[in-house]
Amino acid sequence: MSDCIFCKIAAKEIPSTRVYEDDMVVAFHDLEPQAPVHVLVIPKKHVESLVALRQEDRELAAHILIDVIPKIANDLGIAEEGFRTVANTGDNGGQTVKHLHFHVLGGRFMKWPPG
Repeated sequence: MSDCIFCKIAAKEIPSTRVYEDDMVVAFHDLEPQAPVHVLVIPKKHVESLVALRQEDRELAAHILIDVIPKIANDLGIAEEGFRTVANTGDNGGQTVKHLHFHVLGGRFMKWPPG
């Protein structure tokens, strides 16, 4: 999608501080971190949100949740103490960029409810 900021980041048209990349996903530091560690994990393929995932995206979703997020948490030193993973979905869910992305937040106690 030509006007999607995350598609532009994935295509390296917009710079980012990447912490992980492979053929399916890119992970980079959030420009407005809400925790000492705040990384966004995005698929390179444009998928609007969690509810837009299709059966053919099963491998992508599993890769993000099973392979990528735990690796990033380990690499950034937040796996042992714990971290939060969030995927805001839709307007009422707080999704501001209409490209599926997972926030990985850690490095401090994450209270509930957030705020």
